[in-house]
Amino acid sequence: MLFHFSEDDSIKRFVPKEKHNRQDFPAVVWAIDEEHEFTYYFPRDCPRIVCRRDEATADRHLELFFNHTTADTIVTVESDWYTRISQQTIYRYNFDSEGFELFDKTAGYYISHRVVEPKAVDTYGNLIERLIGRGVELRFTTNLYPLREAILASGFKGFGIHRFNNAKRL
Repeated sequence: MLFHFSEDDSIKRFVPKEKHNRQDFPAVVWAIDEEHEFTYYFPRDCPRIVCRRDEATADRHLELFFNHTTADTIVTVESDWYTRISQQTIYRYNFDSEGFELFDKTAGYYISHRVVEPKAVDTYGNLIERLIGRGVELRFTTNLYPLREAILASGFKGFGIHRFNNAKRL
């Protein structure tokens, strides 16, 4: 089973679309696997940085990004998004995996070049509680730029940066 998250609960069919920021990429329907779905427990435009550790994470990266926590996953968002996250309801569309191909194993992304009809739609509220229930450490910061710059300068590979164009400018 694969999933797509939206703030809209009325989508009957998913038609392949081009990404606005990747004109060279073909039109596709995007989906995510269950292991990584937590990265979408946020309002669509919420900028966020996801850091995940595993057995291959270097000691220096553990010290930089996971110091003083036992969590394997940390999601950091800007403090201004707290109220919206805590009040947001999102919808999880369920897809059969048939017709999808793995696009990015690290992020859990899948794509389909065909129109996809969802098998079911689940309502997700209490997003902060859902994250905590999955063992995710949720951090709030006044600005994401310092964390992004530290990650990009470090060589750390276990991260994802989502909707950064919506982060506050320094």
